[in-house]
Amino acid sequence: NLLANMATTNRSLPPMSSLKPFEATARHLNFSQAADELFVTQAAVSKQIKLLEEFLIMEVAKRS
Repeated sequence: NLLANMATTNRSLPPMSSLKPFEATARHLNFSQAADELFVTQAAVSKQIKLLEEFLIMEVAKRS
C-alpha cells in the first residue's frame, strides 16, 4: 500500500527534513519527547510529521 501510494504521487522519496522527527517520534511514541531530543518545539515536530503524512497520503502517527 505504501509503495502504491508513492507510485501514484510521482515522487520516490519523502521530505528528508521529516525523517528525523518521524524516527524520534517513533522511538519515544511522543511528539514532545522527540522535540526535546531534536531541540525544536513540539509544533515543529508535528508539522514535519504532517508533511510526511501528506506525502505518503496516510497517517503515520496517532494523535490524542
